[in-house]
Amino acid sequence: MHQNQWHLLTIRRFLPLFLTQFLGALNENVCKNALIILITYTTMDNAGFSPHMVALAAGIFILPFFLFSATAGQLADKWDKAKLIRIIKLIEILLMSSAAAGFFLGNVVFMLGILFLTGAQSAFFGPLKYGILPDHLKDNELIGGNALIEAGTFLSLLLGTTLGSLLILAENGITIMAALIIITALAGWLFSLFIPSTLPASPQIKVGYNLLYETRALLQHIGQNTVVFRSILGISWFWLFGTAFLSQFPLFAKETMGGNEQVTALLLIFFSIGIGLGSLLCNKLLKSEIAALYTPLAILGMTIFTVDLFFASKSILPAAEGELIGAIAFLASFAHWRILLDLLAIAICGGIYVVPLYALVQRCSEASHRSRIIAGNNIMNALFIVASAMALSLMQASDFTVTEVFLTIAILSGLIMTIYLSSLLPQTLIRSILQWVFHTCYHLEVKGLENYPKAEKKTIIIANHLSFLDALLLSISLPEQLCFAINTHIVRRWWIRPFLFLADTITIDPANPNSTQLLIDKVRSGQKVVIFPEGRLTLTGLLMKVCEDLVIIADKSGALLLPISISGAQYTPFSRLKGKIRIRWFPKITLTCMPPESFDLPSQIQGKQRKRLAAIKLYDIMTSMMLQSNELKQTLFQSLLDATATHGKKHIIAEDTERRPISYAQLITGSFILGNDLRKLTRAGENVGMLLPNMTSTLISFFALQAFGRIPAMLNFSVSKKNLMEACQLAQIKSVLTSRQFIEVGKLTEIIDGLQAQHIAILYLEDIRKRLHWWNKLTGLLAGRIPRLSYHFTNPSHDAAAPAVVLFTSGSEGAPKGVVLSHINLQANRFQVSSVIDFAPTDSVFSALPIFHSFGLTGGVLLPVLSGIKTFFYPSPLHYRAIPELVYDTNATLLFGTDTFLAGYAHYANPYDFCSLRYVFAGAEKLRKSTRSTWLENFGIRILEGYGATETAPILSINTPMHHRPGSVGRLMPGVSYQLEKIPGIENGGKLLISGPNVMKGYYLIDSPGQVMPPVNGWYDTGDIVEMDEEGYLFIKGRAKRFAKIGGEMVSLTAVEEYVHKLWPAYTHAVVQIPDAKKGEQLVLITTNPSANRNELIDYVQKQGIGELNIPKTILTVDEIPFLGTGKTDYVTLRDWTLKQTTGL
Repeated sequence: MHQNQWHLLTIRRFLPLFLTQFLGALNENVCKNALIILITYTTMDNAGFSPHMVALAAGIFILPFFLFSATAGQLADKWDKAKLIRIIKLIEILLMSSAAAGFFLGNVVFMLGILFLTGAQSAFFGPLKYGILPDHLKDNELIGGNALIEAGTFLSLLLGTTLGSLLILAENGITIMAALIIITALAGWLFSLFIPSTLPASPQIKVGYNLLYETRALLQHIGQNTVVFRSILGISWFWLFGTAFLSQFPLFAKETMGGNEQVTALLLIFFSIGIGLGSLLCNKLLKSEIAALYTPLAILGMTIFTVDLFFASKSILPAAEGELIGAIAFLASFAHWRILLDLLAIAICGGIYVVPLYALVQRCSEASHRSRIIAGNNIMNALFIVASAMALSLMQASDFTVTEVFLTIAILSGLIMTIYLSSLLPQTLIRSILQWVFHTCYHLEVKGLENYPKAEKKTIIIANHLSFLDALLLSISLPEQLCFAINTHIVRRWWIRPFLFLADTITIDPANPNSTQLLIDKVRSGQKVVIFPEGRLTLTGLLMKVCEDLVIIADKSGALLLPISISGAQYTPFSRLKGKIRIRWFPKITLTCMPPESFDLPSQIQGKQRKRLAAIKLYDIMTSMMLQSNELKQTLFQSLLDATATHGKKHIIAEDTERRPISYAQLITGSFILGNDLRKLTRAGENVGMLLPNMTSTLISFFALQAFGRIPAMLNFSVSKKNLMEACQLAQIKSVLTSRQFIEVGKLTEIIDGLQAQHIAILYLEDIRKRLHWWNKLTGLLAGRIPRLSYHFTNPSHDAAAPAVVLFTSGSEGAPKGVVLSHINLQANRFQVSSVIDFAPTDSVFSALPIFHSFGLTGGVLLPVLSGIKTFFYPSPLHYRAIPELVYDTNATLLFGTDTFLAGYAHYANPYDFCSLRYVFAGAEKLRKSTRSTWLENFGIRILEGYGATETAPILSINTPMHHRPGSVGRLMPGVSYQLEKIPGIENGGKLLISGPNVMKGYYLIDSPGQVMPPVNGWYDTGDIVEMDEEGYLFIKGRAKRFAKIGGEMVSLTAVEEYVHKLWPAYTHAVVQIPDAKKGEQLVLITTNPSANRNELIDYVQKQGIGELNIPKTILTVDEIPFLGTGKTDYVTLRDWTLKQTTGL
């Protein structure tokens, strides 16, 4: 995000450092330029010093940078940089006091010695100044911070040069100057006391004092990082260029312009202002992004304006002998103004050229070596500047005029540009132009570029494939020349060919194995190669399959994988999504570079199995990349606003049984209108109960609370009055939002009476609607027109880590608990799911699962609504006859359900009712084989079974169209870590513990209502016994609580229910355990089969080879098995009933 640089001058992380370096640079320039003026205008005339003494003085000042920088970098990395800065500032006070004495004495040799020591002090200060910036500034502040540092440096140069030039020859000037430099040094030390301390970057290193060895080792280390090395070369050339100019200004003013010291100061003023303007302009041009986008154009500008400076100088008439003009007379000539404007343009280009290079060095250096690398930069700078001083001395000894010196510099710049860019041009020039186009039109942003240098030479860059722009985006955004693998049929297209010269390409023919080998050889040679593992453009905007043939390249080359995510390009006309999503000519495009990953597979795995595992490994890296590239740190309402901007305000997003569809604009406007009324009745951060069914007004109510910083607590109206009262107590709910019509139809009057008895305010939507006046609606309508600004005032915190919703566990195995989920938890889970399943805005969700169910909230509301997918809300999942017909009527493509509900729909549905469904997802309870086979045989639909928990927002794993295994619940979501805790008596698998961004903030518990109890160390204990195979598929063996210990052996109640269902598939069954005097526990079967008998069960078990411990000791028959509103079996009620029935047995 673009960051204004001026705010840095108001914060302690930057301001004290800025003032400290500014005052230090001011003193350096006062002393250095006073000495140069003294040599130029006084000593040369009186003592016979030659003109090359000016260049020699500059060389003496810069020499310590070459000598001491390696040691300075080591010290800066070893110790607290802020502390070292304070020590150096104390030394500066002593040096400035000595310099003052030197000027009073008028001894040039003594002053040259002080100049050398001042240079040494600067050599030790440089790695600290630039090294501490990344410690205190964010990535998007680095360009601005460096710009201010550079602008401050040249402002200090301007002031220091002006003061040094004018005071040294003025009456009593030396006295004033002496006082000034001592006071400035004292002020710099005082400001340094406020610089925040830093942790040592590499405290274990040993400081080496062999200058030659340490310098060589440092330069060799820098050479290993191509981006850093090239940036340092660029910076060094800038200083060669700039030093040559600055050192020649006094002679240029005197000999060419016929000007006195005032003209010298005027030249420096324009040059310094230009550097400052260019530096500050750089942050605006790059929008805080660290990239050398305009560097080639900037050096071209420096060359062109220097050549013009030469020709402009030729038109200046020489001054009369002994007459030197002042600043006013100089400005009276138009020819002189041309010279000044040339200098200004040269300097502006210089500022634009150098600031990004400094930021690149800082960002692309390892933190542990950063100061040493900056010290290496100083060594290279010193080398170039000393070379500059020597070259200038030789040229002046060879009777070069100053203008000829400038022309030589321009020619050298042009030659260097030609030589350096000859291998890249016209690529580099066109690359710079394309970068400018994409930054301007598409607001192109590259995140995570600091990860790029971490990739070794043998690296394969993998990226998702959204549009025909993708290869171009990567080639202009990454710092190296890349090689792209391109399919043969793509290369033949005429409009592709003009861009092929921007990068190396290898044509891949799927039918020719030799082309794959060429690509493997290319990677092994050290060339970074880009492949798009999907093998084609996406048709959904999300990740598609990974081509297994491309996996061979990654596996056999032994290369690192560098994932780069592209987002935003799918909305351009260059994608294949026209007609599916809202296409725009210039959407924002973002590239996110992830840390490189290794691709190691066990050597003993070979053949097809290795290829399969390699494909899964690559797919996991890609899905993890997709997850990490999404913005998790957003509130749900911010995501709603983003979805509106992406898909359009008029995009229809929801509909219910009243058949009144609403658009994004209506949803947002309604949220502001309703939320503004609820704001008066509730407090910010308060948990507000929602007792509403699936309907569009519920959706509006949910986001109304979100818009004003209230937390919806989703109450389960299907539970008992006692459980609902406990839920309100857990979450400290003081107000409940509901509907009179719903209370009447749902026969929930008794629950409302109970809530009111607990002094809980009941807020009816009908009552709110009646009391809304026209001005309330007008205010909401205006807020909906400027939603981002309005949201800034209605919920200023925008804290994504804050609670977003409160859900309640089903209570199927005990007392309910309140589950607090943050915005990040919910965002992470929806992005996790969309990373592995190709949802599209053309999809349509049929949402019948209640919103108080975590699966219903995430799958049926947040995932579709925040992704531009239209959702049809239906108030009850139990209407088995009506729902199939409505799925058919609404052309739904996505359906979420439980085994119980899906089996019910299949029983009543016509084979054509589900013709439009693409995916059907099952969760919350185990999917029975009979349900799976019924859907496959009757409707041709493979149910994708998943697994999760309310505490994980909720989806933990899911079978996908690409990765599915019958009997499993799929593979874990990207970003989820797991542990398997061994359980005595369970040989294979263990109890599953989970950690990840979707794991809840914590519980509300009955013994500490209103207090969030976070999971221990961030790990959530699922309580499920699971087994995982080598490809990562998860198999649920049962709940830890759903295991009985009989005679010392662990027996899965879920497994018993499964075989009973196979025996009697037409009926519903449940198994519970109760205490047993002899064996510890016994199994009891509760079934709706009236003719069930134990002998038949024993015969079946024996034929199937199932152990006798798995046979229920008692069978009880019932008319129906009790279920919770979520579709889960109510085991608490069943076990209590069973204990009563078996008393005395």
